[in-house]
Amino acid sequence: MPALNPPPDHEKLSAPEKDTPTFSPDNVSVIYVLGGPGAGKGTQCANLVRDYGFKHLSAGDLLRAEQDRPDSQFGNMIKEYIRDGKIVPMEVTVQLLENAMTEDINSGKEGQKSRFLIDGFPRKMDQALRFESAVCPSKFTLFFDCPEDVMQERLINRGKTSGRSDDNAESIKKRFRTFVETSMPVVDHFEKEGKVVKVSAVKGPDEIYEEVKGRMGERGFEMR
Repeated sequence: MPALNPPPDHEKLSAPEKDTPTFSPDNVSVIYVLGGPGAGKGTQCANLVRDYGFKHLSAGDLLRAEQDRPDSQFGNMIKEYIRDGKIVPMEVTVQLLENAMTEDINSGKEGQKSRFLIDGFPRKMDQALRFESAVCPSKFTLFFDCPEDVMQERLINRGKTSGRSDDNAESIKKRFRTFVETSMPVVDHFEKEGKVVKVSAVKGPDEIYEEVKGRMGERGFEMR
């Protein structure tokens, strides 16, 4: 398939280059949530939303919503990238996240600091660097560490009832390989900066959450 032409200048979704991020980490707390497919990110994000007052943002959900929005200027572009198995240009993903954060902050309580869990992001280093410089520096990355064989067993079991076409052995191996090749360098980068909280995701969800709560407390986050 020929390469997609970029949208005209007036249609570009990305914000102009900025000298400072849109949001200050003094007022907005961002935690990235990473882990391989089947590591249990969704379950733990739901716990943190319930107990700590986070807003859960999924880059994948935002992209799917944008591609289905009737008046979207970028829907067809996003559809083509996803259909071809390519990662959507990072400017688009980062801007959608910024838009969602802005909407949530504007509708929030006066004087209350906003908290965001960004699930499955950053998938690549360019996304990480762009978001940190243009939107908001993250507090840390919550990384659910889980061996491939455990994740595969979970996903195959999930596939029996989920109806998801990618919950099969071949797709799972591809997804795990993609995660290792593209997302692990992001984890390694932030780990060198002391900004990774690594949690073993082998045990049951309740035991894992107990560890998560302890690690959140160590980083200064209390329940709301």
